[in-house]
Amino acid sequence: MPQSVPSLPRRAARLLRTSLFTQVACALVLGIVVGKLWPDVATDLQPLGDGFTRLIKTIISPLVFCVVVVGIAKAGDLKAFGRIGLKALIWFEVASTFALIIGLLAANLVQPGSGMNVDPSTLDASAVDAKTGGGSLPSTAEFVVEALPQSFIGAFAENSLLQVLILACLVGAALLHLGHTKVPQVLPAIEQAQEIIFAIVGFVMRLAPIAVFGAMAVLIGQYGLGVIETYAKLIILCYAAAALFIALLAVALRLVTGLSLWKFLRYIREEMLLALGTASTEAVMPRVMQKLRKAGARDDAVGLVLPTGYSFNLDGASLYLSIGTLFIAQAVGVDLSLGQQITVVLVLMLTSKGMAGIPGSAFLALSATASSLGAIPAGAVALLLGVDRIMDSMRVVTNLLGNCVAVLAVSRWEGALDTVRAKQMLNREIEFVPDADDKAGVDAENADGIPAQPHKEPAPELS
Repeated sequence: MPQSVPSLPRRAARLLRTSLFTQVACALVLGIVVGKLWPDVATDLQPLGDGFTRLIKTIISPLVFCVVVVGIAKAGDLKAFGRIGLKALIWFEVASTFALIIGLLAANLVQPGSGMNVDPSTLDASAVDAKTGGGSLPSTAEFVVEALPQSFIGAFAENSLLQVLILACLVGAALLHLGHTKVPQVLPAIEQAQEIIFAIVGFVMRLAPIAVFGAMAVLIGQYGLGVIETYAKLIILCYAAAALFIALLAVALRLVTGLSLWKFLRYIREEMLLALGTASTEAVMPRVMQKLRKAGARDDAVGLVLPTGYSFNLDGASLYLSIGTLFIAQAVGVDLSLGQQITVVLVLMLTSKGMAGIPGSAFLALSATASSLGAIPAGAVALLLGVDRIMDSMRVVTNLLGNCVAVLAVSRWEGALDTVRAKQMLNREIEFVPDADDKAGVDAENADGIPAQPHKEPAPELS
């Protein structure tokens, strides 16, 4: 007797119960509806998104530390780790410069701010100060000094990823120098701590739909949908330029690794939707690290390239900054020469680095660029206050994909990527199982004929 096919409502209920992607998608739609119909209620839901982000940030630093230390210790080659870092920085600089140039070309072609004829004196420059908290972007010297930890515990307490990375490199190098015989218990202890952290990630991720609902309701409740009409030309241009940049990323990934970006996007669809809903790439960083490792990227490459990219490879922010600078100039009637636009690229190459974690960093970078040109009133940056939150989705998607592509490309460049396993994972021949839930041992893995990862972690079972 053939089994009866489950009814559509039962299948939908089962999907909603088991699929994180479905849960987050439903929460996204529900948040938009609540924000539109009950904006006053929606603005009180801010703690839902903020609470989730705080929980995720709590585990990012210890996770990065454990992954990097284990990666260096298992790779057994500190020089290889240095090469990965250097290649990552080269990739970051090339990618972010391309993003800046694409943004400038797009803004020159479409002219999103032309015809607005805004009088800068009518703009409230103090609103920008409120957005940025009156802060400023660090100079190059300050950025380098701040990246160096002055306290082992302080680096974790302040959630400074660059400082944590440096500490992890030092600890990993010390483990290699001393050897496993002198400190036999340290590496296993760090590996066990890593497993605990991944288990916590699994617990926190169950709250993702609630966070997306709250964040989306607040966005629509505060800004409404009318802002989209006012800045339609600028919004469409930014998203179109981001789509072009992502298409170029897809080409680069295919050429370097032979992998498909679209299949990778399907692979991380839950994390991408969560990042969109919360407007934060940090919210998905632990899970993305897991997925990159499961897809065959070696621990040391994932642990170094992805966190470093959060400070040095903000491709979406670079696109937005270049388009935003020209939009402001066009809106106030300033015609920037070719030389001034080249200056914009050079200034933004510096100001766009190290923006992560600084409140209102986009406005600080735009203000610094306007000041360096001397032709654009600094107060004109206030023109973008109303649309900045709408741009978060573009920046989040582009930043996240840019950093994931960097991990895969640099890993392949260094020979730290198992491309066979990566293709199997992206083609759904292997099911993704979070580390904390992966009970399959090495023997079962070999019996099923699934090739082991380069770092020899247990592989998920066949789907």
